[in-house]
Amino acid sequence: MKLISILLLIIFTISVTAKSLNDGKKLILKITDRPVNIDGKIDPAWSLADSTTKFMQHSPMHNQDPSRRTVAKILTDENSFYCLIICYDDKKNIEAHTGTLDDFSGDVVSLMLDTFNDRRTAYKFAVSASGVRMDSRMLDDARNRDYSWDGIWFADSRIYDWGFVVEIEIPYKSIQYDSELTDWGLDFDRWIPHLKEDIYWCAYDENEGQRISKFGKVIFNDFKPEVKGLNLEIYPVGISKITELSNGNYKVDPDAGLDIFYNPSPKLSFQFTANPDFAQIEADPFDFNISRYESYFSERRPFFTEGQEVFQASGKQRNTGFYSPLELFYSRRIGKKLPDGTEVPLIFGTKAFGRLGEWEYGGFAALTGERTYMDGNEKKVEKRAYFGSARVKKQIFENSSIGFLFVGKHDEDGSSGVLDIDGALRDSDWQLAYQFARSFRNSKGDYALSAGFTQFKQNWMTLARARYIGENFDIDQVGYVPWKGDVNIVALTGPRFYYETGELRAILLYFGGYTGWQKEDEFWDYGGLIGYNMNFRSDWGFEINIDGGKSKDLDVNYSSFSTNISSWFNPTPTLHGNLWGGYQRTYNFSREYLAFYSWMGASLSYKVLDYLDIGTDYNMYIEGNPDGEVEDITYNARPFFSLTPVNDLNIKMYIDNVYVKSTDRMEQIIAGFFFAYNFSPKSWIYFAFNEVQDRSSRYDDFGNLLPNRMHTINRAAVLKLKYLYYL
Repeated sequence: MKLISILLLIIFTISVTAKSLNDGKKLILKITDRPVNIDGKIDPAWSLADSTTKFMQHSPMHNQDPSRRTVAKILTDENSFYCLIICYDDKKNIEAHTGTLDDFSGDVVSLMLDTFNDRRTAYKFAVSASGVRMDSRMLDDARNRDYSWDGIWFADSRIYDWGFVVEIEIPYKSIQYDSELTDWGLDFDRWIPHLKEDIYWCAYDENEGQRISKFGKVIFNDFKPEVKGLNLEIYPVGISKITELSNGNYKVDPDAGLDIFYNPSPKLSFQFTANPDFAQIEADPFDFNISRYESYFSERRPFFTEGQEVFQASGKQRNTGFYSPLELFYSRRIGKKLPDGTEVPLIFGTKAFGRLGEWEYGGFAALTGERTYMDGNEKKVEKRAYFGSARVKKQIFENSSIGFLFVGKHDEDGSSGVLDIDGALRDSDWQLAYQFARSFRNSKGDYALSAGFTQFKQNWMTLARARYIGENFDIDQVGYVPWKGDVNIVALTGPRFYYETGELRAILLYFGGYTGWQKEDEFWDYGGLIGYNMNFRSDWGFEINIDGGKSKDLDVNYSSFSTNISSWFNPTPTLHGNLWGGYQRTYNFSREYLAFYSWMGASLSYKVLDYLDIGTDYNMYIEGNPDGEVEDITYNARPFFSLTPVNDLNIKMYIDNVYVKSTDRMEQIIAGFFFAYNFSPKSWIYFAFNEVQDRSSRYDDFGNLLPNRMHTINRAAVLKLKYLYYL
């Protein structure tokens, strides 16, 4: 009975939330029959539009009047939603840099629309003062973002002596929405970099940040949008790949593919790809790993990233990173890279996703071909396989959700995969996310679950997460959950001090504990943790934490200890950096002994000119030995430059190099060159070149080992043309 009472209290709390500060924020969407030219000039049609100037700071001075005046207006015709944002400032203060889609800096304005009134998800359309666009899907009441979403919309800007103007056009056939609604959720945002000032139309609590559930409203009155045309996107793709074989010989592979997007209704999208090219534009960065688990690499292939929000479990925290749900669908298992560097071919793939009332749904299917490869000196075969996934998710209690997920793989050896129930209960300042999963591999299987609670009050923070993975929970063919036979629990809490004035913005002090059990060790690790975070209004801060306890790895019992420190700084709108480091007493699984392990690193980027960025990432990994001495040091640097002579055309080059102190020489170099031109909406020309050199063993024609020298193990170039036909 006590548990039932607690659950009823949670449901009541969610259902009866505090009245929003933005209930009075409303704009009327008026219809125009005059042309609206998207050119950064204020056309006569805008005199009819409803408008607002009532913005307020979210930072650095919360709920204070903005330092600069901003005007936002909205209009519509039968085909498109229009937005005009007028930003007042001295021309000399405006940061106007060139950029590419989803990659820019400087003065920025944004329009956000909750087109289903679900109070959880929204579209975000952002435009810089120089006219560069960014779009994304806002998820989980703005706790998370999906930047892989790319829509067909138009924008332009123009700079004047007194400020700048941004115009936006969003065709209704480019977005999903509920055509029966009489209003949508609405907000505007402006970032003023020289003041480090972020202002919104809507008010949000300082400790929470932006929340879709607190958006204002755009009122339609008698207008209802309707979809026109076939809503069909066709992308013929031309590919030419050049690969070095040996002794200066090259193989040229011309090929072609086809991508199709079809939106038969505003609530349904269909995606199909045939013979796609999945060559990495940029090689995966070097990863130093001393743990017992495989490294994780993010997905970059457009077919898998577009529409992925439907297949994601609820609860990921974009800002804190404290809790992430189990990744039951790890798309890099499909068309994966094999040990000899070859890739499993993807013959075709298709996805469908949409909405029906309070339900979201999605489906995925793919077929991969057979591939023979070498694993060391052994010849192996990756067999032809079918992959599939199905997803449904329902909105409950206004701002919460529950979902069901299936992911599976089938080949001639049988079937494997996972079934899952997940969701989140949430209010604006807290969230409880949960997952229950069951794996299957032919007739065998096991269970896994995870849960995470986060709450940020004005003066207090509470975080907790728990994970259980059964020892036979095996989804290695479709997901990324390598922790077999694992229990892990972490809980943190502590006071938060916010200062309304002055250079210091906030201080967070937190403390807590952790415990964990692993089947391999049959031991409950445990310990405590304390941390300290300071955040300044001049856009810099630092965090330090220390933990210690008892652990066991591979029959070795020991007192574990670690300390971490990180700092971020943005002294000017053109200079950004991070510093981090740490020390740990832990088990080194790559060397199979207990010792200390330390690391330090830095990341720096500097905009030399409005069209040129330079920077680097740098890491140093220090491995100790059981005698307390330094066993080895590995250095990794990744300097780069990025040239954007005009908007949407980018040239980038990077060199990822690895130097090892014990050998006193470079052990690996990855060089990459990348050219991209977005010459029309969702239409691109790409050229990518990657070369990898290392000191791996080489043999002559008689099987004799050659001298250990740096040599090229992979060199490839890809030319790709993707063009959109929009019907």
